[in-house]
Amino acid sequence: MIALATQPAVQDKNCLSEIFVLSHTDLNLISFRLSPLTDREDGLRLSYRFSRYFPNVIVVWKEGLFYALAKQGQTLPADAEWTGALEYIHREICEPSDPEWRFQRSRNPQVTPDIIAAFAEQILDVSQPFQPKTVYSEQSIEVKRRADFGAETVEINQILHPAIALSPHSRITFQGTLDGFLANHPYRQKPERLLVGLKVETLDTDSTAAIEEIVGTIAEHKNVLLTKASGAISRKALEDAPAEQPVVAVRFGQNSKRLYPYAMAALRPCVTAETANQLDVDFGTLLEQTKISYADRQHLLREYSAAAKEALRPYGIQFLKAINGVANADLFWLPEHPIEQTPIQFGQGVTGLYNGILRGLANGGVYQRHQDYQNASERPIRLAVLNLLKPEAQVNGFMQQVRQQLDRYKFPSVQLNSSTEVISVDNWNSPEGRATLEDKLDELMTIKPDIMFVFLPQSDRSCDDDESGSLYHRIYSKLLRRQIASQFIYEETLRKETRFVLNQVMLGVLAKLGNIPFVLAEPLQVADVFIGLDVARSKKRRLSGSMNACAGVCLYGNRGEFIRAKSEDAAIEGEEIPQRFLEALLPAGALRGKTVLIYRDGRFCGEEVTHLLNWAAAIQARFILVECRKSGTSRLYNLPRSNSEGGRSIAAPTRGLGLKLSSHEAILVTTQVSDRIGVPRPIRLTVRPEGHPAAIEQIMDATLKLTLLHHDALKPPRLPMLLHGADRLADLRLNGVYVPECDRQFWL
Repeated sequence: MIALATQPAVQDKNCLSEIFVLSHTDLNLISFRLSPLTDREDGLRLSYRFSRYFPNVIVVWKEGLFYALAKQGQTLPADAEWTGALEYIHREICEPSDPEWRFQRSRNPQVTPDIIAAFAEQILDVSQPFQPKTVYSEQSIEVKRRADFGAETVEINQILHPAIALSPHSRITFQGTLDGFLANHPYRQKPERLLVGLKVETLDTDSTAAIEEIVGTIAEHKNVLLTKASGAISRKALEDAPAEQPVVAVRFGQNSKRLYPYAMAALRPCVTAETANQLDVDFGTLLEQTKISYADRQHLLREYSAAAKEALRPYGIQFLKAINGVANADLFWLPEHPIEQTPIQFGQGVTGLYNGILRGLANGGVYQRHQDYQNASERPIRLAVLNLLKPEAQVNGFMQQVRQQLDRYKFPSVQLNSSTEVISVDNWNSPEGRATLEDKLDELMTIKPDIMFVFLPQSDRSCDDDESGSLYHRIYSKLLRRQIASQFIYEETLRKETRFVLNQVMLGVLAKLGNIPFVLAEPLQVADVFIGLDVARSKKRRLSGSMNACAGVCLYGNRGEFIRAKSEDAAIEGEEIPQRFLEALLPAGALRGKTVLIYRDGRFCGEEVTHLLNWAAAIQARFILVECRKSGTSRLYNLPRSNSEGGRSIAAPTRGLGLKLSSHEAILVTTQVSDRIGVPRPIRLTVRPEGHPAAIEQIMDATLKLTLLHHDALKPPRLPMLLHGADRLADLRLNGVYVPECDRQFWL
C-alpha cells in the first residue's frame, strides 16, 4: 500500500464574497392583497408593473401579499390610486374576459429579511444606477460590462439578515433586430426552423426569453398588441412593422406558464456560437473580450457598491460591507485538506492521492473490473475502428498507442478490424451517404466489439441541429442500442500531442467498459447511496409545439462507486418529473431502509418533493433532498496579499472554498481555472427542509469529493459526477438515444 503524505489543514480564510449585507430604519411602507388571490407568477408580474406605474414607490410580492415601499418623506398612494393602477395594468396585460382584481389593504405588515432584500433588488431594477460600459465593438456587435444583482439572505450568528448580491458581468449584444436578422438568414423562407427555440432579448428591458412558437402575423395581432405595448421601442416596432411580418410568442424563464406575443422588431437574437456565424463575427474573439480580470472586477465591485448605496439610501435601506473572511470567518468553509490530495483507492489495495491518478492506476490497476474482464488472459478487450478521416496512418498510430496504454493498465486488447478503412465523408448530407454509413456500422457491429473508436471530422460538432442530425448522435445511438461502448475522437484532437490525449481518453475507455477505475479511500458519512436526478429540455429548432423534456438518473455508493443508471422511456411535459417516473427511476430494492442523498439539477419542481417523500416512506428510506444550481450564483475570491495602497487585491478562489448562507444553504467553488480563462463559477447547494436533515458542511464535503469521481477526464467537472451523468443521460434521451438500466457508464 502506498503511504499517504500528511498534509496541513487548509485554514486561510482571507476571502471575499459578492454578497453585501443590508440594514434598514424607518421604512415607509404598507401591505395589501388582491382578490382573486394571485399566484407567484402573477404576483411578480404585478409587482413589476406597480413599481413602474408609481414614481418613487417600490412593490414586491411574497406569499400572497404585496408590500409597497416609498421614499422617506413621500406619501404612499391612497386606496383609490391603487385601484386606478390595477385597472390600467389589467388592460395592459390581461384579456377582457379575465376577472378584475380588487384591492384590500392589510394591517400591521410584518417585514422579514427576504422582503427587505426583494425591495433592494426591485429598487436597483427600477432605478438602474449601474452604467454599462462598452469594452468591444465590431460591426453590429458590442461587448458591455454590466452589473448582475439579486436578493439574498444570510444567517450571521443565528440571525437572518437581508443582503444583495452584485456581480460584474459581460454581455454580448447584437445591435440589430430580429426581423433584420431573419431577412439576412439562409432560412428566411422557413422562419419556424430558425425562430422556434431561438434565445432572444427584448429591446425595451434587455430581458432574456426563448421563442416558443409563431402565432400569426402583424396584421392579425396588431390592435391587441398595441393595447399591451408598455415600452416605447415595442410600440414603435409594432406601428412600423409590415402586415405580413410574423409575430412570435416568447417565454421568460423555463418554468413560466405564460407566453407573450412580440413583434420581431422589438426583439434581438442573443449572440451564441451558432448565431455568431450568421452575424459574420468570430465567437471565440467575442468570448475573449468577455473575460474580466481580477483587477477590473475589484474596480467594478467598488463602483457598483457605491452606486447601489446611493440608490437604496432614499428608501431607508443601508448598504453595508461585503461578507468577508476577516469579519465573518465562521461563514466560510474549506475542506480539511486540499481537495486534490483526497485519498483514493485503486486495485490490489493500492491507495494514493487524487493528484496521482495515473501513477495509482499503473501500480494497482482499476479498483473493480467488470465481470466480463475478470480473467484478462481469457477475455481481451475487442476493439473496432470507424474512421471518417484522412490520412489513415495517423489513426493507425493513435490506435497502436491505445493498445499499449491498455496493456499498461493490465487490460490486453485486440483490434478486430486490423486496418482502419477510410470512409468518404463527402456526401453525409445525402440519403446515399447516410445509407453507406449504416451499412458500415452494421458490418462492424457483426464482429461484436466491446468498444468502437470513431474518428469524426471537426465540422460534425456543429451539425446537431441539422435536419439529418450529427454523425455523432447517429452513430452513438446505434451503438448504444447494441450495448457497444464508443469513444469519439474529433479531427482537431488528433493534432494534439498524443500522450496528453491518451491520458484523458483512457480513463473514460476503462469506465465505459464497466470497470471502476478508482473510488474514495474513505466512505462519505452523510448517506449510504448518492443519486443524481436531472431533466433536460429540448433545445433543437423544431416545429412549433414540439418542445419536450426527459429525465435521467445515476446511482452511486458512498465511496463514489458507480451502481447503475437509466433514463425514462418517454418524454415528459414541462420540468416536473411525474410521480410514476420518479418511482421507476428510484429502485426500491437498492434504496430500501437506506439514507439516500438525492441531488436535483436546479430546483425541485411542482410536487416532486412530495412524491419523493411519499416514496421514501413507502420503502422505509430517508431521502436528503439537495438542489444544485449552476446559474445566478455569486462568486467568491481569495484576498491573498496587501496591495500598494494598504488594502487587499482579490484573486482566484481556492478550489473547495464555500460560503454558508444558512444552516441549509451554501455557495461552493468546485473548479479551478487559469486567470486567462476567467473566474470560477461556484454552484449553489440548498438542502430542502422537508427531507431528511443533513449538515450543510457534510453536503459541501460530499459534493466536492464526488466531483473527483468523474472517470472521463483528469480534470474534475463543475458538478458531482452523478449529476454530470444524469444530465448526459437526459440530453441523450432528447436526441433519441435511450439508455435502459445499465451497469456501465456508456455516456462518458
